Amino acid sequence: MKQRTLSREVSIKGKALHTGEEVNLTIKPAPENHGIVFKRLDLYGKPVIKPLIDFVEDLVRSTTIADGHTKVHTVEHVLSALSGCSVDNVLIEMDASEPPIMDGSAKHFVNLIQKGEPVDQEADREFYALDKPISVTKGNSSIIALPHDGFKITCTSSDDRGVHTQHLSIDIDIESYITHISAARTFTVYEDIEELIKLGKIKGGTLDSAIVIKGDKILTKEPLRYKDEFVRHKILDIIGDIVLLGMPIKAHIIAVRPGHALNAQLTQKIREAQLESIKAKKKPKGVLQKEVVTGEVLTPTETALDIRAVMDILPHRYPFLMVDRVIEVINENELIAIKNLSMNEPFFQGHYPGMPVMPGVLQVEAMAQAVGILLLKLCPIDESKVALFMSANNVKFRQAVVPGDTLEIRAKIIKIKAKKLAQAECKCFVSGKPVSQAELMFSIVDA
Repeated sequence: MKQRTLSREVSIKGKALHTGEEVNLTIKPAPENHGIVFKRLDLYGKPVIKPLIDFVEDLVRSTTIADGHTKVHTVEHVLSALSGCSVDNVLIEMDASEPPIMDGSAKHFVNLIQKGEPVDQEADREFYALDKPISVTKGNSSIIALPHDGFKITCTSSDDRGVHTQHLSIDIDIESYITHISAARTFTVYEDIEELIKLGKIKGGTLDSAIVIKGDKILTKEPLRYKDEFVRHKILDIIGDIVLLGMPIKAHIIAVRPGHALNAQLTQKIREAQLESIKAKKKPKGVLQKEVVTGEVLTPTETALDIRAVMDILPHRYPFLMVDRVIEVINENELIAIKNLSMNEPFFQGHYPGMPVMPGVLQVEAMAQAVGILLLKLCPIDESKVALFMSANNVKFRQAVVPGDTLEIRAKIIKIKAKKLAQAECKCFVSGKPVSQAELMFSIVDA
């Protein structure tokens, strides 16, 4: 099975459920191995954040991810739609902190994705196949993931009074998700509304965007779409929250009265099992597959670096530090880093006055620094060694990089010869579109 993205960018607008803000959301195609990335256009520097379990912050009636001051609320419906439609690589741009709630289901996002025409890419999709049972329990709620050759969810939903109990077991694929899950709307108990308002939630909630349960009555502006719509929406949420693992999963998930907090706890435990499995596997022979040295800035389980960690690794400083953050480390020899470009960058003043453009040579420097992080911390180079940038081949510049852009740098070491020479491939993207690329050579010498 191949990775998938969209053929074209698509947009939608509406009101957010909890913040009540009007928001425009655009889903853009992205290259292979890009993953799902959110971009906040309304914040300075247009920062990006990946929906990963490490960034989960708030789980009260929705799932919020946060990295520093960058937050995105209520990500579960968008993520559920992308997962249900088997879309792996997209950039989601928003001009507010929360996607629009629309009708409280994932149907509108599914329609948007279909309008963008999902298309196969060259790279294969990687799955995490669960190899042992993993469970989480809290009070009368529980959720367990079992090994399974596919993706199946069995769920029982019920309110605190044991009313409106529903049960469904379903194999999840594109057809079953779109037909049986995506249109199920979010719901709440009438007695919970006042407390949610006190918590600053549901500022944009209406009977157009949620089902309200009051005693034995169902309050909606539209009849129930399924007689068991509640349990179907619970399954929709589980699918969205499991996306926080960072890759598709093969498992049978069995849930009883689940919620976002319980879903996140399960995802976290699966992530821990995944890391243990990676660590336990016998490393293939080859220089790049040796164990990473621990006890320093980056350990084998770390997958991201903030600016302080980057500065602990690289000797570069203002105004020549071209990496702000490493947002993901992949397979020990590849990473994704970013450089946020503001108008305050010193080079914009002279290049060029009235039409600021990031110099191509500095894009190459950003690539070289990203590779430097890999060579200095992830590859088997002695501490007495240093990697010096030697040459750049097949350099191409495809699009201007300007103030306000976030330069995404993808660096991959492809060869190390006798611990003396290293070769890397690098590409830079802005909003999912390629802007530059180069093949870089480094010499590994005594410090």
